[in-house]
Amino acid sequence: MMKYRKLGNTGLKVSEISIGCEGFSEDNYANTKVLLDAAEQSGVNYFDLYASDPKVRTAVGSALQGRRDKFIIQAHICSIWKEGQYKRSRQIEEVKAGFEELLSQLQTNKIDVGMIHYVDSMEDWEAVCKGPVMEYVLELKKAGKIRHIGLSSHNPQVALKAVESGKIEVLMFSVNPCYDLQPAGEDVEELWNGKNYEKPLVNMDADRQNLYETCQRKGVGITVMKAFGGGDLLDASLSPAGKALTVVQCLHYALTRPGIATVLVGAHSKEQLLESLSYETASAADRDYALAFAAFPKISWRGHCMYCSHCAPCPQKIDVASVTKFLNLARVQEEVPETVREHYEVLEHHAGECVQCGACEKRCPFEVSIMENMKQAKELFGK
Repeated sequence: MMKYRKLGNTGLKVSEISIGCEGFSEDNYANTKVLLDAAEQSGVNYFDLYASDPKVRTAVGSALQGRRDKFIIQAHICSIWKEGQYKRSRQIEEVKAGFEELLSQLQTNKIDVGMIHYVDSMEDWEAVCKGPVMEYVLELKKAGKIRHIGLSSHNPQVALKAVESGKIEVLMFSVNPCYDLQPAGEDVEELWNGKNYEKPLVNMDADRQNLYETCQRKGVGITVMKAFGGGDLLDASLSPAGKALTVVQCLHYALTRPGIATVLVGAHSKEQLLESLSYETASAADRDYALAFAAFPKISWRGHCMYCSHCAPCPQKIDVASVTKFLNLARVQEEVPETVREHYEVLEHHAGECVQCGACEKRCPFEVSIMENMKQAKELFGK
């Protein structure tokens, strides 16, 4: 049974597993209907369409006939088709023409999430934010041609700037346990450059952690791309971590980060899509990524809470992972955000009930100072 999550503050509820468009062009574009059929039958109601290839878009439009209301579409503005190939454009006339072509090819009068395409440099964000692209996107929303404004990026500093601007409601971002250790940069190819993994990496990049937590606080929903690192994380010979993970482990990692609404899985066949959808019925043991992470030869998460719940069960019945997540969301702020405080309040048991027995720390694969976290949470939240 598919689970659904709120897409930030948009009011939309999206399947936690959704699909990217990588496989739509295969089998002479017939794979589009195959994948959307399988998605609908499995309860998947969200997909991303970054591709500007008119044949892909036309195939999607045909496959949506009679069931447009079954899917929430995330499609990209500024992704255009020019001289027979894909191009990212900021030329406003090209952008406008490309979007109108998109609507026509999809045979629809609106897009649910209009995603400003591929903003990875601060200079580009400033140009988009203060220039005609943002003006046009705001016009589209006012006219009802897009329901919500999104932005796609691989750079956590740029993405954070966009989130804090208040102009976007949805963020498409690359999330996986290897990329999450890499520092911010404007060259996306550096995320999978093997040279950047030659030295041991320790703990999550602070900018990425801050981005996810800020999105959760502000109600900006994150749609995840590259959860499998282009498939590299599933192959020990290719994985930057030096060991392979399973599809289910990669999905669980992404879905347990703050702010995440859905993971867009790349599928080149119905079988690949169903493999990802097996996450919904996977056991806790199959989903568990903690022990695999702790055994990575090239990466260390020592001291960093992964919200994996290996610390459970607590003899005082405290949900340690949730308490820690709310602590992390709150302590970087001058004042505790009211929404975080409210979520903490409704927990059945609170950090103040911790008796400092240390049982949780003995079970933690990452040697987190859990008892100290409980003390800090009690001080911060007052209970």
